[in-house]
Amino acid sequence: MNNHYSKGRRSFIKKASVGGAMAMSFSQIVSSAYAGAKPSKISLSKDDVILFQGDSITDAGRNREEKEVNNIKALGNGYALLAGSKLLCDHSEKNLQIYNRGISGNKVFQLAERWDADCLQLKPAALSILIGVNDFWHMLNGEYSGTVETYRKDFKTLLDNTRKKLPGMKLIIGEPFAVTGTKAVNEKWFPAFYEYQKAAREIADNFDAVFIPYQQVFDKAVKTAPGVYWTHDGVHPSLAGSQLMAHAWMEAVK
Repeated sequence: MNNHYSKGRRSFIKKASVGGAMAMSFSQIVSSAYAGAKPSKISLSKDDVILFQGDSITDAGRNREEKEVNNIKALGNGYALLAGSKLLCDHSEKNLQIYNRGISGNKVFQLAERWDADCLQLKPAALSILIGVNDFWHMLNGEYSGTVETYRKDFKTLLDNTRKKLPGMKLIIGEPFAVTGTKAVNEKWFPAFYEYQKAAREIADNFDAVFIPYQQVFDKAVKTAPGVYWTHDGVHPSLAGSQLMAHAWMEAVK
C-alpha cells in the first residue's frame, strides 16, 4: 500500500473518530456541493455525439490510437469512461456516440492547436471541457509563462470560435480543482488558483454552459476521507475520485 496514502488514511480515521465525522454517499457529497445553486442541465437527443475534452484528468491513460466511438480503450480509465458508460446504460434507446480527446499536459492554447481534428470534425452535440490546472501548475513550476488573463482570453477565444462553427452545441465546463494536503498541491497554490476557478465559472456563465463545481465536490469529499483517498497527488483522481467526478458530471444531464 502507498505509504503516503496509508499514513493519511490512518490519521484521518483517528481524527474522524474523535470529531464524530460522518460518512456521506456520493449523492450526498455532490448534492451538498451544488447546494445553493440549482444546476442547469443539458438534454440529450437520439444520435447525439458527446465529446470529453481536457488534460490528463480527462485523458486518464486512454489509447490514442483507438478512434472508434464508445470504445473502452479510447475512453481511458477515468471519469469520462465512468460517465460515458452510465450515459450509454441509461439512454440505450438514443444511440449516443461518446468520444474522449483529452491529452495529458494540455493547457488551453494546446487544445486550440488540435481543435479542428479533435473537436470540430467530430461535430459534438454536447461538449464537456475540463481545463486549467496545467495553465496554473506549469506557471507555478516555471514551465509556462501564461497568467490567469492568458487562460481567460485563450479559453474565451476557443469557445467563441467553436460556437461559430457549432452554434447549437450544448456546453459543459468543469471547474479546475486541486486538493491540498497531498503530494503536488501545497500552500503555494492558493489563493492564486482561485482566480483560475473564478475565470472558468465566469466563462461558463458567459457561454450559457452547465458548470460543474469540482472544487466544492472534492472539498466536501475530504470531510469523509483524506485527500489522498480521492486523488493520488492532489490533481489526478483515484478510482474513488474518478467515480465522484463522474457522479458530479451526471448531474449536468437530464
